[in-house]
Amino acid sequence: MLDEPAAVLEVSDLRTVFATRDGAVHAVNGVSFSIGPGELLGVVGESGSGKSVTMMSLMGLLPSPPATITGGSILFQGREVREMTPRQMRHLRGGEIGFVFQDPMTSLNPVFTVGYQLVEPIRVHMGLSKAAARTRAAEILALVGIPDAKARLDDYPHQFSGGMRQRVMIAMALSCDPKLLIADEPTTALDVTIQAQILEIVRELRHRLGMGIVWITHDLGLVAGIADRVIVMYAGQVVEHGPVSAIFSDPQHPYTRALLGTVPSVTGPREKRLRTIEGQPPILTADPHYCPFSARCRHVFNRCRSENPPRLPVGDGHDVACWWDPATDDPRDV
Repeated sequence: MLDEPAAVLEVSDLRTVFATRDGAVHAVNGVSFSIGPGELLGVVGESGSGKSVTMMSLMGLLPSPPATITGGSILFQGREVREMTPRQMRHLRGGEIGFVFQDPMTSLNPVFTVGYQLVEPIRVHMGLSKAAARTRAAEILALVGIPDAKARLDDYPHQFSGGMRQRVMIAMALSCDPKLLIADEPTTALDVTIQAQILEIVRELRHRLGMGIVWITHDLGLVAGIADRVIVMYAGQVVEHGPVSAIFSDPQHPYTRALLGTVPSVTGPREKRLRTIEGQPPILTADPHYCPFSARCRHVFNRCRSENPPRLPVGDGHDVACWWDPATDDPRDV
């Protein structure tokens, strides 16, 4: 029997805290996941659930202070990221891990041309000459759908629309053939036609390069179509994880069910087409010793208000952090 390929990234019990005037904000609370070569992991959850902060923690991109990683392990191809030197981290970012930031309007330096911002990392990480790096930069810009790519290398970010800047950001993340791509809402600013083109490019590269992908999004329909596995985050925690088919066909956590229920429908009575999740997310200054969804949950038990559930296995590769058993509508026997 052949050994399975080692994980590109393994995150275990990651915890990130922000120091504020109101106290410590527990933004990431014991997050664990892994991703293998050529695998696409979807990360979903409402705004403020900790998706972006988790990924910024992995890359060492959070300002410190106020942010501090207080615990956990981040293994990239067997190497502990938290023990890397600043020089090693600079090589990791852009060279081995590509990152597509959420806001393309502020992620590019306005005083440098797009070509300069593409060419420099290619030269640093791939060791190419300036001419060769410029050629590759033009090729990667054309790959993501920028017309007349070679000429546009000499343009500045303000000469590109928001959607075009997003494509430039995606090109920068892919330019050095990374082993892992972290994409934070990468297609939000794009129309559906360009979005489909970008997704096709990503599919092709993940199979050709064996590139693992972490795809953060609010678009549940997109996740259903491209992801292999999904983690659902709430209040800085992973509340459910599993194969994409299991998450969409048999969600086990009340929050996952509520999240899927908010997807708009074009059928049925008008007043029932758009659902919301009642209540407000918890204040994260409190130490998470109880289920963070308990105040908004219809299936809450006394145990939920006093004990934060661990992630419990409920199927093949499927686990959930919840005391409620949807099969019996009773507490889980654990």
